[in-house]
Amino acid sequence: MRLPLSFAALFLSVILLQLSSGGVGPLDAISGITLGFSTAQIGMLGSAHFVGFFIGCWWSPRLMGSVGHARAFSAFTALGAIGLLSHMIVIDPYAWAIMRIATGVCVAGCYTVIEAWLNAEVTNETRGRTMGIYRIADMGASLAAQLLIGVLTPAAYVSYNLLALLCCAALLPMALTTRRQPATPDMPRLRPMLAVHRSPLAAAGAVVAALSSASFRMVGPVYGQGVGLALDQIALFLAAFVAGGALAQYPVGWLADKFDRRLVLIWLSVAAIGSSLATATLTELSTTGVMLMAAIFGLTTFPIYSVSSAHAHDFASSDERVELSAALMFWFACGAIAAPYLASVLMSLYGPPALFSMVAVGHAGLVVFGVIRMRARPAAAKTNYVYAPRTSFLIGRLMRSSREKD
Repeated sequence: MRLPLSFAALFLSVILLQLSSGGVGPLDAISGITLGFSTAQIGMLGSAHFVGFFIGCWWSPRLMGSVGHARAFSAFTALGAIGLLSHMIVIDPYAWAIMRIATGVCVAGCYTVIEAWLNAEVTNETRGRTMGIYRIADMGASLAAQLLIGVLTPAAYVSYNLLALLCCAALLPMALTTRRQPATPDMPRLRPMLAVHRSPLAAAGAVVAALSSASFRMVGPVYGQGVGLALDQIALFLAAFVAGGALAQYPVGWLADKFDRRLVLIWLSVAAIGSSLATATLTELSTTGVMLMAAIFGLTTFPIYSVSSAHAHDFASSDERVELSAALMFWFACGAIAAPYLASVLMSLYGPPALFSMVAVGHAGLVVFGVIRMRARPAAAKTNYVYAPRTSFLIGRLMRSSREKD
């Protein structure tokens, strides 16, 4: 128990932050529907979040270098709380988009601080266990955050106040910890083309992973409302996606270590196409059927990023791993900025099923590109498969040694 207790403050901050940031996306979507925002405007809010996320990933290491870890974390949580509390003061989708940029900066900034702190404290002997606990805390809180939509009243002061309280509470463990602040890490160079040079397929996979997860999590509530789900059912619908993705990590990791990762990526995309088209075309599904399809959708799409990341690292040298992880995060962020707005525009034109039709087209492109890349060169020697969180540009530092073969 020494390990989780020694990092208890950091892990508790992760849980509280994820509950706050994970809840605002679906709450904004449902609140937007309640307030009469157009589908495209709701999608714009999701895209704005990832604009802020990208800004936060770039800015946070520089702020840490200027004021230190704890003060930077305080600044980011304050920015997130301001963004949340401002929602019900100004009822306007474009003003909300600016607020969502603020919450996106908060999320990326806080994760960067936490991961920099963890990286400075862990050793090679404790790194694997630390990352395991970190993943459980992050994914468990993400799952719980989706369920919050079932108890939060849309477009209500109290709902956004509750999320703001959770965001502020994330500050307390960091502010009160007695652990000494570590030295500020060097910012990895952002070299987006490194991912393309090492594996074009991995870069494409990162974009398609964003197309799937970012669009579903940001405008999935609009789909749920469009097919007649109640608020508590929309919460279960979103949670089923996260649960399916979490359950897929171990078996997909086993397959990715046993078979050609490009082949695993192709078949995951084929399965994603099947689940997307089934969800888009089977309009008379029962509530249980809709939940099951969401879980299958998460099962087939959530691991795409981790498999793509593992495949890219197969072609990289040890000293490139941190910058390669940052480059893949860059491509994911680019896809995540575009995906919610594109999905919402298509849904406004062609109805709720257009969300899954768009995802199916993206995965079809990945299948074709994967076949082309398999013919272009042979597979490389494999690194260890690890689940790759999409949290900050510094996550590669935590996972670098985990990818090396013993």
